[in-house]
Amino acid sequence: MTVSAEDYLAVVTETMGRVAAEQRRNVAAAADLIATALRADAVVHAFGTGHSEALAMEIAGRAGGLVPTNRIALRDLVLRGGEPADVLGPKLEREPAVAHRLYELAPIRPQDVFVLASNSGVNGAMVEFAAIVKERGHGLVAITSAQHSARMTSRHPSGRKLADFADVVLDNGAPYGDATLPLPGGGAVGAVSSITAALLAQQIVAEVVARLLAAGERPPVYLSANITGGDEHNAELEARYEGRIRRGA
Repeated sequence: MTVSAEDYLAVVTETMGRVAAEQRRNVAAAADLIATALRADAVVHAFGTGHSEALAMEIAGRAGGLVPTNRIALRDLVLRGGEPADVLGPKLEREPAVAHRLYELAPIRPQDVFVLASNSGVNGAMVEFAAIVKERGHGLVAITSAQHSARMTSRHPSGRKLADFADVVLDNGAPYGDATLPLPGGGAVGAVSSITAALLAQQIVAEVVARLLAAGERPPVYLSANITGGDEHNAELEARYEGRIRRGA
């Protein structure tokens, strides 16, 4: 295999097709969990660190997505928790104690559910956050790379990984190291985890909406803020969840 845009497209296309086929049942299970929670007035909280934050952005607060969603991010420690900006170092995601503060800062209610994303599934903050979520009795969907996680040692004191805590685990199909096109001198380029995680996120949302429609309910779905009437539509729906969902930085 050479290194080219065409080769990358071929790998991405094959990987997306394989993930969609292999994760069909898990997507349905995740949608069942979330749809049931939404009917009980729940909010979906999404959290990812590093490039997995893209998954949280895919779930929470985008056009065509569900309104009762909230994004949790490491920078909440600064924006909402009063920590100095220099706390946001590259290894912060490895610190288990961070998870407790993030949970405390979020507008969480007992019926709420969580979607957590980590390609490796081993960093301390994410694993500890998953443990807290389950200790508090919330439903948990995890999106991770089964292949990458299996080859890693947990960075959490318990030795456990993200997938160990989840009610539903979705494999994003990314290889160990994430990148897909090998280089002659070693290493590789062309990561896929963000693309396949986005696919899974959108499939879950579509299936949740399908379940709400089948139940005769009007799904609370965002319009783009950049179309006529979008702001008004979105503000009306967001008002139902005032104080429970956050938008912005």
